[in-house]
Amino acid sequence: MSTENSSTQNTASTKKLGVLALAGLVISAMIGGGIFNLPQNMAQSASAGAVGIAWIITGIGMYFLTNTFRVLSTVVPDAKSGIYSYARLGFGKFVGFLMAWGYWLSAVFANVGYAILLMDSLNYFFPPHFKGGNNLPSVIGGSILIWAMYFMIMAGVRQAASINMIGTIAKLVPIALFILVSIFVFKFSMFHTNFWGDETIKSLHDVDLGNLGGQIKSTMLVTLWSFIGIEGAVVISDRAESQAAVSKATLIGFLLCLLSYMAISMLPFGNLSQGELSVLAPPSTAPILADVVGKWGSWFMNIGVIIALLSSWLVWTVLLAELPYACAKDGTFPKVFAKVNKNGTPSFSLLVSSIAMQVTMIFVYFASNAWNVMLSITGVMILPAYIASTLYLWKIAATGQFPKNTTIKEKTALITGVLGSIYGAWLIYAAGLKYLVMASILFAIGILVFDKARKENKAANESTFTHAEKILAIGLTIIAIIALFLLITKRVSL
Repeated sequence: MSTENSSTQNTASTKKLGVLALAGLVISAMIGGGIFNLPQNMAQSASAGAVGIAWIITGIGMYFLTNTFRVLSTVVPDAKSGIYSYARLGFGKFVGFLMAWGYWLSAVFANVGYAILLMDSLNYFFPPHFKGGNNLPSVIGGSILIWAMYFMIMAGVRQAASINMIGTIAKLVPIALFILVSIFVFKFSMFHTNFWGDETIKSLHDVDLGNLGGQIKSTMLVTLWSFIGIEGAVVISDRAESQAAVSKATLIGFLLCLLSYMAISMLPFGNLSQGELSVLAPPSTAPILADVVGKWGSWFMNIGVIIALLSSWLVWTVLLAELPYACAKDGTFPKVFAKVNKNGTPSFSLLVSSIAMQVTMIFVYFASNAWNVMLSITGVMILPAYIASTLYLWKIAATGQFPKNTTIKEKTALITGVLGSIYGAWLIYAAGLKYLVMASILFAIGILVFDKARKENKAANESTFTHAEKILAIGLTIIAIIALFLLITKRVSL
């Protein structure tokens, strides 16, 4: 293992990722296997009209979140691994740690979610050995892939990014085919039928879905999951050619993914009813395409899912390793996380991350709805980091700390920060109580890691926690204890 001095040299030597490579990382981080099941996920509790409004809300909200990362990467270029460092700069070391901890755990859960989907997709070709994605063969297969990714990334982040570019291109092909075929068979008469989901049509398996607001709210965690990874270029900005490349890559990734998501979730309503879409087996794009072109369409889409999952899994494993490494370099995580190997890969951070994924993979064996739990808890764990970034932009724009020597207007930055924060608050509301309960417990566990890191790095006469941080830590611990009680007594269940 190398020391921290050598890690700095290694980082400098691998800081070569340009706009295309970074955009590939962003797109791959966002477009995982979930996109292939969007038709069913979105139609499960929402009509075509509600889905359309949900994407408009999400598109606007995510634009301000995306723009937050773009603006901050420009005006605070020295803040590497921004999703963590923005919170630290704005609200102190402990808050910064909590955001990094939550983000890291969300990436762990996201990767395990990918493992579940991947094994379930393999079940199409090898039934019934991987049914559900969390039976014993699935856990074994997922575990093998976790460690295969570990050794691949140990060979170097640059090499992993190159492999990811190939995977990104390969998984966009079935998505493009699905969109083209869906446009070809689209019927406006079907699309307009029960557009607001307020009718019961037995012949189409449609039922009254209730009020429009409830329908829209039901899609929010799905749309959030779809955009998790938008910050991918920012997280790995320490290895980028420039902050301008980070900004461009983030915008490219956002626009391409938004258009793809809207097309894949909306166009099928022009061929099948909401009721028919809501009961399709995952990945729902497979039976939709097979219905038009024949059985080979199902094969094609399932292969696309596998490629997409492997590519996204690779990217998220890179991000998993990078964040604790960046935190360790400035004393927020224990020093051991700053160790790198001869290829510049954060070796200890990657090892701990892989172990965390392995432990979670074992636990999903006992879950009856493993995919839904992974999707939801991933979104809830990452939300605080997103909101902390928008609040930081809001803070520097509102308090006169915004740099004057930039082409970005202070008023534009303020509007971006405010509206991004409001969108984040809406997502927390949409997430619901049960996943917030789980999140509070996981955040409280992180206090022990922060305590160790601070004791390693603080001055002799410096307290581990400031007064405000002590209050926050005690409050979080109390909430976690109450949450644990609610789970044990089954007042709240996952």
